[in-house]
Amino acid sequence: METEYSSSQSSHIGVIESDKFRQMVAERAYYKAEKRGFTAGHDVEDWLKAESEVREQCAYWLLEIK
Repeated sequence: METEYSSSQSSHIGVIESDKFRQMVAERAYYKAEKRGFTAGHDVEDWLKAESEVREQCAYWLLEIK
């Protein structure tokens, strides 16, 4: 993960590349599907939930998606 910092801000914000973000979402969505036994018809639901969770995680760690 590439991280950039801006000295002009009071708190440092890291930058995560969009490819890394998609990789993190894909992994999380996979584990959601695995937990459900890979039941068909939930792939979009898994992806959207995973994307939301990763965005929350990035916000928590003050990471900006580039």
